[in-house]
Amino acid sequence: MAEYNLFGFKFGTPEKPNEINPDIKSFAPPENMDGAIELAPGGAYGTYVDMEGAAKTEGELVTRYRDMVLQAECDQAVDDIVNEAIIIEGDTSPVAIDVDAINYSAGIKKTIRAEFDNILKLVDFQNKGYEIFRRWYVDGRQYYHMMIDEKNPRDGIKELRYIDPRKIKKVRERKKSKAEAQAVDGRQVTLPKGFNEYYLYAPKGLKNGQTQGLKISSDAVVYCHSGSYSKDNKHVLGYLHKAIKPLNQLRMLEDAVVIYRLSRAPERRIFYIDVGNLPKQKAEQYLRDMMVKHKNKLVYDASTGEVRDDRKHMTMMEDFWLPRREGGRGTEISTLPGGQNLGEMEDVDYFRKKLYKSLNVPISRMEAENQFNLGRASEITRDEIKFKKFINRLRSRFNEMFYKLLETQLLLKGITTREEWLSMKKDIFFHYSEDNHYAEMKAGELMRERMTLLNDLDQYVGKYFSQKYVREEVLRQTEKDVERIDKEISAEEAAGEYEDDDGGEEPQQESYTNIEPFIPPSEPTEDEKRLVEQMTKFMNTIEEDQDE
Repeated sequence: MAEYNLFGFKFGTPEKPNEINPDIKSFAPPENMDGAIELAPGGAYGTYVDMEGAAKTEGELVTRYRDMVLQAECDQAVDDIVNEAIIIEGDTSPVAIDVDAINYSAGIKKTIRAEFDNILKLVDFQNKGYEIFRRWYVDGRQYYHMMIDEKNPRDGIKELRYIDPRKIKKVRERKKSKAEAQAVDGRQVTLPKGFNEYYLYAPKGLKNGQTQGLKISSDAVVYCHSGSYSKDNKHVLGYLHKAIKPLNQLRMLEDAVVIYRLSRAPERRIFYIDVGNLPKQKAEQYLRDMMVKHKNKLVYDASTGEVRDDRKHMTMMEDFWLPRREGGRGTEISTLPGGQNLGEMEDVDYFRKKLYKSLNVPISRMEAENQFNLGRASEITRDEIKFKKFINRLRSRFNEMFYKLLETQLLLKGITTREEWLSMKKDIFFHYSEDNHYAEMKAGELMRERMTLLNDLDQYVGKYFSQKYVREEVLRQTEKDVERIDKEISAEEAAGEYEDDDGGEEPQQESYTNIEPFIPPSEPTEDEKRLVEQMTKFMNTIEEDQDE
């Protein structure tokens, strides 16, 4: 059995899965596909650590993603995505494992199914599947601590505990062993020996440049991320990352629209007060006196029910008072019109649609005026098809968590070895529940279309098409379906076509021995003779016409 290490506890034959195979050398180190911090020789506590763009920003990114979901449009889009990916209906499990394709005995397949059911119970996926998938989608990553009994590791995983992604980070450290060197163009090129991988955990969160924390074995943590990386591959990006800019633009524009409407909505007056030849100070005093004399600002306080006087405060929505010197026009009152285009929301709608596109959600789902329509599968838009493919990609990425948990469970219990798991992993699939109504509607419509096409091709079977071609290309029957259907047809024919539904004997055919035979009369009647003569004349007329 392969070596397995959990918190320093090792069992099985020694194996170093994180090392490069010593018999197969490469000048390029393995690609960092987990957004792990890459440390220089000396370890996490050495003199040089490249934390730029990794632990320095990932915690901030997760916090920003969670803040984005507080926006109504973003929350609605995320909710629609998660509802489409995880469907919980009744007692049916949201996800099921398919091990029919693996080349192992039925007992092993049954055991694998049972262990997967135990994993679903550990995370309570039946009740918390929606929250688990939503948390993974929003954060772009998810960590679970696999807790086992070190005295009895054969019992498998005892508990799965969620870890906040802002408190843990994966680390890759170059091995200290001397690497081989080869001469290339007169220079010595060092061949890498591999990396040691582990997780760094800080209870209060990993801050900028922090290298102190608890080192946890990579086998003790299950890590599932979005699979999207920054341009320098130094940290993992979430699915909401490309929506940051459209969301900020939408927020800013909405705030600007609100401010503009508040400031330009009311009509305001401009008072031009004639101050004559008064000095500046006396002119200003005269203007203030006129303002206090003519302004009456009474405010109703809804909390106390009182009316108070706030005339000493002037806001941006109040009137303007301007002095005017002697020689010009006298005192004048004019009106400043309010905003004329306050109802235009084209800019806001543009950025809202841009936000929906960045989240891969069809715009038709977000528009309130669109009514819910069951429709036919042939009427599904291209955006809905793209959205369905996007959901399938999300599910496929989320399956990495199930693969890691199932691998750990099978290795701990000694059901398979690591080599056996790697060989069977590609043949293990996970099927998610689909909406029952749409699944039945789609299956019924497909069958209806196939039956219509089969009816049109029936007269050409045996001439231009073979039965095998029709069953495979038109009816889409697999080899297993053909074999099963043929057996069922043979069994039904052997049972008898006229067998009663209750399983009784075949009904006796009706006897015709007691039916009296029909005996025509000996001589025709007068009417019959007349009819025969008319028919004879008619036939003779037709023959004469043909001869001519």
